[in-house]
Amino acid sequence: MSAPTQNQIPDKPVLEGLEAKWDGVWAEQGTYLFDRLRAAERGREGVYSIDTPPPTASGSLHIGHVFSYTHTDVKARYERMRGKSVFYPIGWDDNGLPTERRVQNFYGVRVDPTLPYDADFTPPFEGNAKSLKAADQQPISRRNFIELCERLTVEDEKQFEDVFRQMGLSVDWTQTYRTISDETIRQSQLGFIRNHERGEAYQALAPTLWDVDFRSAIAQAELEDRDQQAAYHRIAFHKTDGTGDIHIETTRPELLAACVALVAHPDDERYQPYFGQTVRTPLFDVEVPVLAHHLAQQDKGSGIAMVCTFGDVTDMIWWRELDLPIRTILGLDGRVIAEAPEAISSDAGTAAYAELAGKTVFSAKKRVVELLEESGELLEVSKPFNHAVKFFEKGDRPLEIVSTRQWYIRNGARDQDLRDQLIAHGKELQWHPDFMRVRYENWVGGLTGDWLVSRQRFFGVPLPVWYGLDESGERDYDRVLMASPEQLPIDPTSDVPAGYTEDQRGVAGGFEAETDILDTWATSSLTPQLAGGWQRDEELWNLVAPFDVRPQAQDIIRTWLFSTMLRSTLEDGRSPWKHASISGFIVDPDRKKMSKSKGNVVTPADILEKHGSDAVRYWAASSRLGVDAAFDPQNPTQMKIGRRLAIKVLNAAKFVLSFPVPEGAQVTHALDASMLAALDEVVRETTKAFEAFDHARALEITESFFWAFCDDYLELVKERAYDQTDVGQPSAALALRIALSTLLRLLAPVVSFATEESWSWFEEGSIHTAAWPEPQGAEGAPAVLSAASAALIGIRRAKTEAKASQKTPVSRAVIVAPTETLEALRAAADDLRAVGRIAELEFVVGDELAVTEIELAPVEES
Repeated sequence: MSAPTQNQIPDKPVLEGLEAKWDGVWAEQGTYLFDRLRAAERGREGVYSIDTPPPTASGSLHIGHVFSYTHTDVKARYERMRGKSVFYPIGWDDNGLPTERRVQNFYGVRVDPTLPYDADFTPPFEGNAKSLKAADQQPISRRNFIELCERLTVEDEKQFEDVFRQMGLSVDWTQTYRTISDETIRQSQLGFIRNHERGEAYQALAPTLWDVDFRSAIAQAELEDRDQQAAYHRIAFHKTDGTGDIHIETTRPELLAACVALVAHPDDERYQPYFGQTVRTPLFDVEVPVLAHHLAQQDKGSGIAMVCTFGDVTDMIWWRELDLPIRTILGLDGRVIAEAPEAISSDAGTAAYAELAGKTVFSAKKRVVELLEESGELLEVSKPFNHAVKFFEKGDRPLEIVSTRQWYIRNGARDQDLRDQLIAHGKELQWHPDFMRVRYENWVGGLTGDWLVSRQRFFGVPLPVWYGLDESGERDYDRVLMASPEQLPIDPTSDVPAGYTEDQRGVAGGFEAETDILDTWATSSLTPQLAGGWQRDEELWNLVAPFDVRPQAQDIIRTWLFSTMLRSTLEDGRSPWKHASISGFIVDPDRKKMSKSKGNVVTPADILEKHGSDAVRYWAASSRLGVDAAFDPQNPTQMKIGRRLAIKVLNAAKFVLSFPVPEGAQVTHALDASMLAALDEVVRETTKAFEAFDHARALEITESFFWAFCDDYLELVKERAYDQTDVGQPSAALALRIALSTLLRLLAPVVSFATEESWSWFEEGSIHTAAWPEPQGAEGAPAVLSAASAALIGIRRAKTEAKASQKTPVSRAVIVAPTETLEALRAAADDLRAVGRIAELEFVVGDELAVTEIELAPVEES
């Protein structure tokens, strides 16, 4: 084994600067490029493909990204060292409502689709417009707004890449994609067209969850419950026969004008006499039926509910199952519309409605309560209480339910066969940890409606659709003009359907463009296809699909994982991956999830700069998949431990490499063979842990041995390794070099920079493309090392108790141990004498290993 060139090893190795140095080298040498030719030669079994999460390019990365992306990178590095051609792309998720919100706040603009494009437009602000009210934002054309979205996301992506490079992600930067690009739009639109051709994509006019701020429909997967304060208002409905009133309790009196029925449980004896009869609404004097339905709760309020179109999700169920009419009073802006429902026909009802027109939900509620008090129909208002209300996960106001025409993709909610397929594919998938499978199955089992995929926004993948116009110039929704695959990518607002010309746009008998875009998840659900060359590069697609692993966070199992599973099931009839690795959350010291909305997010740049990337990677890799990790930026204990480990790697490597290894050296000493035998077991156990996606266990095993190797074995053999006249020197030097090479490779997936630096001092090429270590079959007795290490600890303790330096010579020492342990100790006796500076070492049979006597050598007087 060749000796290192000493000028390659710094006098004082440090971690500072390693990130920039090695990122540059890896980029120059193409260390992490996907070897397409080698992959093609070896076939699919020689490839390890990763469906990497594309972070949303709308702001900044947070410490949670560092945490979960490190988990993926550790596995990627391991598989690369195992000899796989690793396909490790990364994408940027550009589209979506958060991107538009960020652009509005950054530039101080909002979209007015009626405005013409301004080629010379300059935004009024650059980064400081968040405090502007929406009314004060400058209106601009749709195309100008999209250009600003593209400009800002590109800048964000550059910053994201810098952070990912600093933290040492071994992604192939030549395999990067954006969710808004010509090729991505083409593939996303093609996927939607194929869904439509198979009858999986359809449009319908239906109640829709609506965010009044974003002015867009929201899908079931994007909902979250938040506690909001409310109060029950007890209101009198008047029996049509004039025999009295029926009292209901509602938290939403502002929707009284949209009431279409009262509903009670069929077993509720209080209301059974009224089923099939009618009552008249207070204020608006509209006749509505009293009906029975099992979802009515007898023990809630007065036991009978007001059904409005629409107050909540239960109203939607009642409307559909009881075949009720729609009385719409809320517009897409969240205000009460000007025109009253046809059912409100009395003078008093019309006058009451006029009091509400144009008001926000909040103001309308206040006015309705006042009107009910004036009429005497408000009987009581309860004390305020908190209850769960549906929000868009990125929204600021409760969602409303409005009737709109939207596009949907069938997801199994109303198709048992498809639901069964999705459950079966989930069972075939190997989950890490396995209990995350239940979250997926619960989501699939709890679906209540098909996937709403259209959004009333601007920056995204345009729906590739036009509509024919009838002789009156109205949309004919039965004449959907779908783009052909050959036309893609298209923007229907500027492109023309086949068989038409531009001058037929918007005129009777011509066509009109669909202006909606696809939900961001409708594009992100195709990340395997986007990265893997589906319908673009079939050779690549066959090499990487189905992907080996989908790594992601647990909170988007219902969105990203499910939607990708759905699209793959519909398109290919299979799961898109073999494994799913699910990271836990980062929580603050109070065990609260870190998120931008909670204001407790820590950005990674300062952390990486302060502690070093290896330390941060160590912290992340110390946590198992699916387990939440607490992070206290004021006391990052794990990062400090990781930094200490990385520094020790450098120093230990420098020390080991200071011992020359003679030509023809062999391991002949029992202690050296014992250490290598123990190391073989570490290799076996670490490999087993990595194969099981347990990077934390792999790190724990290797780190534990590494510290024992440095603290005990290195100390035990260093005198012999220094002394080139000792017949045992070649054995010690060779064993140290073998152990160094092995330990560096075992630690390389986690401590990626320090191991690469150390490796470069004595080996050619990158450690990250070196072969993963295999057990060498060392024929040593592990008991020799363990006994010698225990004895060394006893010798050190005895010197400490004698208040002597560890370098103090010992004239005589006695070690007591059981017979079998003494045999192991005798094999290491010379090394124990050397490290302990012991002149005479005696072994005595006893029950337990202990240093029972130690006589320090007399200090020579000068």
